[in-house]
Amino acid sequence: MVMSTSDFFDHHKIENKWIKVWGKKNIYVSNLEPKKKKFYCLDMYPYPSGFGLHMGHMEGYTASDIFSRYMRMRGYNVLHPMGWDAFGLPAENFAIKTGVHPLENTRKAIDNFRNQEKALGLSYDWNREFSTTDPSYYKWTQWLFLLLYKEGLAYRGKAPVNWCPSCQTVLANEQVVNGKCERCESDIEMKEMEQWFFKVTAYADRLIEGLERIDWPKSTKIAQLNWIGKKEGVIIRYEVVFPNKRNSLFVECFTTRPETNFGSTFIVASPFSSFVRENINIFPNKSRVEEYIKNLGSRKDRTGVLVKSDNKSGVFTGLYASNPLTSKKLPIFVSDYVLEDVGTGVVVGVPGHDLRDFLFAKSFGLDVVRVILGPGKCDKKICNADDVYEGEGVVVNSKFLNGLSTKEAKKKIVSYIEEKGFGRKSVQYKIRDWIVSRQRYWGAPIPIIYCKNCGTVPVPEKDLPILLPTDISADNLKPKGKSPLELSKSFNKGVTCPKCGKKAVREKDTLDTFVDSSWYYFRFTDPKNDKEFASRKALKYWMPVDLYIGGAEHTVGHLIYARFITKVLYDEGLIDFDEPFLKLRHQGMILGEDGRKMSKRWGNVITPDDVVRKVGADAARIYVMFMGPLKDVKKWSTKGLEGARRFIERVWRARSLVGQKKPTKDQEVAINRLIKEVSENVEKLKFNIAVSKFMTFLNRIFEWEKVPQSVWRRFILVLAPFAPFITEELWEMLGEKESIHKQNWPTADSNFIFAEKVLIGVQVNGKIRGRILVTLDTDEKEALDAALKIENIRKYVFKKDNIRKVVYVKGRILSIVTKS
Repeated sequence: MVMSTSDFFDHHKIENKWIKVWGKKNIYVSNLEPKKKKFYCLDMYPYPSGFGLHMGHMEGYTASDIFSRYMRMRGYNVLHPMGWDAFGLPAENFAIKTGVHPLENTRKAIDNFRNQEKALGLSYDWNREFSTTDPSYYKWTQWLFLLLYKEGLAYRGKAPVNWCPSCQTVLANEQVVNGKCERCESDIEMKEMEQWFFKVTAYADRLIEGLERIDWPKSTKIAQLNWIGKKEGVIIRYEVVFPNKRNSLFVECFTTRPETNFGSTFIVASPFSSFVRENINIFPNKSRVEEYIKNLGSRKDRTGVLVKSDNKSGVFTGLYASNPLTSKKLPIFVSDYVLEDVGTGVVVGVPGHDLRDFLFAKSFGLDVVRVILGPGKCDKKICNADDVYEGEGVVVNSKFLNGLSTKEAKKKIVSYIEEKGFGRKSVQYKIRDWIVSRQRYWGAPIPIIYCKNCGTVPVPEKDLPILLPTDISADNLKPKGKSPLELSKSFNKGVTCPKCGKKAVREKDTLDTFVDSSWYYFRFTDPKNDKEFASRKALKYWMPVDLYIGGAEHTVGHLIYARFITKVLYDEGLIDFDEPFLKLRHQGMILGEDGRKMSKRWGNVITPDDVVRKVGADAARIYVMFMGPLKDVKKWSTKGLEGARRFIERVWRARSLVGQKKPTKDQEVAINRLIKEVSENVEKLKFNIAVSKFMTFLNRIFEWEKVPQSVWRRFILVLAPFAPFITEELWEMLGEKESIHKQNWPTADSNFIFAEKVLIGVQVNGKIRGRILVTLDTDEKEALDAALKIENIRKYVFKKDNIRKVVYVKGRILSIVTKS
């Protein structure tokens, strides 16, 4: 083995060398190999902005890369691809700012991202790379739209929509954060417009059911369940009371607690509900309602969680409705604390048992009636928010329901409502259909043609892709409330109706970028296919994705849409599974050294480029993985980064200790335990623990002074997924010709792992009372028997039947809890 005499690890030289070699030899290519077990490891592909990769990218991509390399070495055929989510508002807005067409800026950004990812040593199969802006890609995005249109799942309709006055485009609910545009943070306004929708609501129940079959974080599943918002309840019809008796109108309210209806004292409609839109002209207080809606301006909170605000705004419509249970007249109000996309957009106010209703009633001097007594509650008058009871209990002041539990009362009142015919059982969802049309340029054109004779006509599949025109300058991209495609001379040139052949026009809106990302994981399996979105053979072999890593911010956007599209394709018989991502994990945020979110504003931004330039990719990867558990929020530390660099330098120096002698038993035990522990922790994505095991083992190497070549080889093999550059160089120094990353993962020999005895503490009721010598395969019974042979432990335990609980962690500790 030829060794260099230099102790300095020149990461610039070595990393550049191997980037070129790996690229030339194409060692990470993945092909269909039916006889070989596959593993599909996917990152949430990035938006290639001009700012380049950020630390969140580096953290998630490093984690997935380590796992991909590990699975390759374990003999799996690994698909680990990368592409670019490149359409969207940021590129368009940047083009407006710079005067450079988004196509040019996007290409530059992609080139930069690709170089950065290669510099990090990420083992992507670059043969599968694509951008959503490639016509060969968005041809199939348009095909997907036509598929949904054919099945009645894509439709054009008029509805209140989220309008960003700055971006001058419609946004889906998932793109509104606390009432603001997720891109520019402008307040969102509500407008009634005609838009294209995907019928996600048709899959609400299946989106709920599917969560039970996938390995996802519990918090992510709960967030999706809450966003879908399935509620079972009753819709009650209240007749509007007109003095002249000539009008006939009913208002429908959805409630999950019909047993409280005897306590209702008013009705409130959302300003944007269909009830208000359709009946505002007959409101006696029409002008006041119109003024109220106008002054709302923007939606401050789409979640409706306005409990903290004591003052509820609203306006009386001038109408009353009759409660069919009590014949009491209920005033009908309009207020923004009710949301149009929850239930029917109209609620009946029960201020004694709903805090928001109470605060509204308090603001308008409305009656408050108690109809449920909770444990320890008395039937006293409700005077303040603390008196409002929202739980279960016994029903009072409710005629034939008095004395019943709320559970019994609910059953009885539902039967009564259905029997009398003024209500019905109903299941409601919070989720709404996905608005997919955008009034901007930089996106996939919607494949629809409008004909005066034939109406709305889908573009024939043979005519795809409908190309995004390039004859629109950056100056013409400024938002004007309608698509810039209106300004293209080429886009509508020679367009004829596919049905009648007469002159027609194209749809000018483009598709939401979430449509692009709702199916990209399928395309990676067969990215060069120009006949179909992916071949059945490729889909059958590679899909579904085995491990998906990305940010939790996509929980109720991309992840719901991707699941929806997968279920549609399953129903079409194009795939044989209906969940796209079997296992999902999120990386936590990396904060600045000051503990704040990294931001130019705070001057605390750390970039992957800076880190790699300073300490090298291997040290950067080691540190980012060592910071803490993958899912946790972590604070950057310059000292920690320097420590990772010192680790890499020590690995480099340790090569000079490599000799040819046979390993001692101690050395075999140490290397085999390292292999076992690293393997187990990589499998669990506990990369920080794996790194700590490397550091401990490296200390042992320097204690030995000489390390046998067989031990050294296994050490750098298990280190290779974490530090690909230095290990590739060290592997070559051993005289090897083929890449270390194409070698087999070493197997741990259990004969050595369990042979070593260790001294562990024995606790009795939380205090160490003795120690026992065990091996790593000693079970709990053997450990307990050994402990009870020690006199001091017997003194505190007294006798075996006095033991209440035993906790045993192999190789670590034995804890005994006694009954007395």
